[in-house]
Amino acid sequence: MTELNVQSVLSQPLQTDAMLPEVAMISAVNPETPGVATYTIELQKQEARENFRFQPGQFNMLYLPGIGEVAISISSDPAKPSELLHTIRVAGNVTSAIDKMGAGGTLGVRGPYGSHWPVETAEGGDLILVGGGIGLAPLRPAIYSVIHNRDKYQQVSILVGARSPEDLLFPEEYDSWRAHDIDVLGTVDRADSSWPGRVGVVPMLFYSLRPDPRRTTVFTCGPEIMMRFVVYEALARRIPKERIFVSLERNMKCAIGFCGHCQYGPTFLCKEGPVLSFERVEAFFNVEDF
Repeated sequence: MTELNVQSVLSQPLQTDAMLPEVAMISAVNPETPGVATYTIELQKQEARENFRFQPGQFNMLYLPGIGEVAISISSDPAKPSELLHTIRVAGNVTSAIDKMGAGGTLGVRGPYGSHWPVETAEGGDLILVGGGIGLAPLRPAIYSVIHNRDKYQQVSILVGARSPEDLLFPEEYDSWRAHDIDVLGTVDRADSSWPGRVGVVPMLFYSLRPDPRRTTVFTCGPEIMMRFVVYEALARRIPKERIFVSLERNMKCAIGFCGHCQYGPTFLCKEGPVLSFERVEAFFNVEDF
C-alpha cells in the first residue's frame, strides 16, 4: 500500500472512535536483544500528540493496512507521553512487517487500552516488580512512575530474568534504577563466561528478599509459567492475593471487549485487563492452555 493510501486509511483522530486508528510514523528503532527492538512512534497530528496520555501497563493497537493489527504494551515514561515507545518482539505477520519497515515507516495507532499497574495503591509500602524476558517492557512505565515518586514508597525491588545474558532487556538502565534506591536483581537460565550474576529462574530471586507481607505489593509480567511461580513465592511469603498483580496476554483483536478473542473465564483481557489481581484470576490461572 502506498504512503498516500496509508494516510487516507488512517485519517481519524485518536480518541473520537475506538475502532479508527490515528496515523503515526516510526521515528527511531533501537535494537534491544535478538529479535526485540524498541520503536519510537510519533503521532502525526498535533492534537493527537498533545492529548495522548497513558497509564503504566496499558497497551496500544498497532495497525498495518492489508496486514493486520497487534496489541503492544507501551514501554515509555507516562510522564513523557509525547515520547511514545513500544518494545516489540518479532513473532508474527504484523510484528515482522513492522521490523522490516523500520524507521520512517507509517502505521496506525489505537489506544491506549486496558487496565494499568496500581502504582498509587502500592504507595506507602514495599513494591516488588518481577519481569521475565520481554515482560519487563510493560513494567518499565511503572518503574519510571515509581522513580518520579520515590519518596512515596519504602523498599522497591526489581527482579529481572532472561534465557541468557544477551536476552536481558534494558540492562543499560539498571544502574540508573539503582541510583534511585531501588534494588535490581538479575538472573539468567544459561550463563556464559561474561556473566557475573545469578543463574536460575526468576522466582528464585525471592530467596534474596525479606518482604513484609503487611505492606508489600507485587507486579509481575512474563511467560505465564514464570508468573505462576512468582505468585507461589509471593503467597508463600503471605503476601495477600489481592496485592499480587499479573499482566496477562491473550489474542487481542478489537481491544474494546467486543470480539471475544481474549476472553479469560468471565474476563475480557483487552478491556478489563491486561493487569489483574491474582485474587480475580485465581480460578483460571493454573488451567493449562486456557
